[in-house]
Amino acid sequence: METVNVQDAKTQLSRLLAAVEAGETIIIARAGNPIAQLVPLQSPPPRAFGTMDFDVPDDFDAPLSDDELAAWE
Repeated sequence: METVNVQDAKTQLSRLLAAVEAGETIIIARAGNPIAQLVPLQSPPPRAFGTMDFDVPDDFDAPLSDDELAAWE
């Protein structure tokens, strides 16, 4: 874990970001007191689309029978 002061962090930001991309953690300090930490971002796990299993019947878009249609009115 590397510690750099604010001024060095300003002038070496590209190098510090490359180190973070490689998995390192960088501490930024002001007057020797740690004030910030640069760490690699953790990618969120991929999300699954939908959680229900169901089948759509072949006659899904078939017209309703007269009884079913009357029940909706």
